[in-house]
Amino acid sequence: MSQPVPIPHGLPMERDAGPFDPPRQITRLREARPVSPMVFPDGHEGWLVTGYDAVRQLMADTRFSSRQDIGILHMPYETPGMPAPTEPSPQIPGMFVAMDPPDHTRLRRKLTGAFTVKRMKQLEEHIIDIVERQLDELARLTPPVDLVKEFALPVPSLVICELLGAPYADRETFQVNSAKFLEKDVSLDEKMAAYGALNTYLSELVTHKRAAPGDDILSDLARHDDLTIEELTGIAFLLLFAGHETTANMLALGTFALLEHPEQLAELRANPDLMPGAVEELMRYLSIADIFYRYATEDIELCGEIVGKGSTVVVSLLAANHDPQRFDNPDTLDIHRKARGHLSFGHGVHQCLGQQLARIEMRAGFDGLLRRFPALKLAIPAGEVKLRTDMNIYGVHELPVTWTETAR
Repeated sequence: MSQPVPIPHGLPMERDAGPFDPPRQITRLREARPVSPMVFPDGHEGWLVTGYDAVRQLMADTRFSSRQDIGILHMPYETPGMPAPTEPSPQIPGMFVAMDPPDHTRLRRKLTGAFTVKRMKQLEEHIIDIVERQLDELARLTPPVDLVKEFALPVPSLVICELLGAPYADRETFQVNSAKFLEKDVSLDEKMAAYGALNTYLSELVTHKRAAPGDDILSDLARHDDLTIEELTGIAFLLLFAGHETTANMLALGTFALLEHPEQLAELRANPDLMPGAVEELMRYLSIADIFYRYATEDIELCGEIVGKGSTVVVSLLAANHDPQRFDNPDTLDIHRKARGHLSFGHGVHQCLGQQLARIEMRAGFDGLLRRFPALKLAIPAGEVKLRTDMNIYGVHELPVTWTETAR
């Protein structure tokens, strides 16, 4: 039976134990009651799930719906300028991450062939070439430089643009608007303006693909007559958004974490065969995409608690990935850890479609960066690195780095 603990009001978001660790209040709550009632800032009562087993069980149970059109998105923290929600959000065509089967299944199935392990392996050499070319560009610069601007953001942007058939020259449009859409402390008008700009751009892109298809994922999708332009636009939004924001933040924050753990960094440089396991551990340790929502479609028993029908449930992947019941010394970065069971890519029917692509990009990115820049170090004190605490995907805004030598 869970221990009685005070019901949390809102969700502590600040990683106050350090830039890479879960909030202390979340950690204490997980230890006492991994499925805990909480009161949202708007007064709505719901649930917060922080334990590894509970999160995994919940995400595998389709009775916990992802559809925001059947539940109200009660934010777990105060957002200036954002009105309190009063009704469910309408379902957006193509946005299958916020759908349940069979609608989710119909749309996701269109993409499974594009992201198979075999297809991704075939792309690996090309992705390595993209990384190496960007490292060449980086090596030509005079340090200090911002690693986010010059490496972490360009690499996944180049990769996803090639895969989708989007001109890389358009990156300013989607990078700026994606970042604005992710900001917490902006008005609803600003958020919707960014979303509208992205939507307009992608709608024009997929309309062009349908009229004159090429050799890319969006063209392949556009050949499906049963997909509307609105659905194609929604799918394109998901692929473009997830395809560059998450990997860019992992490359930057992961580099910061390694530079702050020099003994792990040295071992990884000395033995590149450790890289696949190190990537899994960095994803577990950092958990950049933390908060997800589900809605109970009936009364559901979850780890000894009854989550009532209609309840909004907040899921913390960060807390689950740092659960000592699943991972020994979870707040320690250990590149030898077998972290493959982490939940950073989610679990169940919504598990990340592009996870193999992300793994390849991260392995290639970290491997190339550590090899080509053996003397890489922070150009400012670690405490001055600007963390993305104001964003819905965690990372760093900038990572100023310097070096004294480069290698091939």
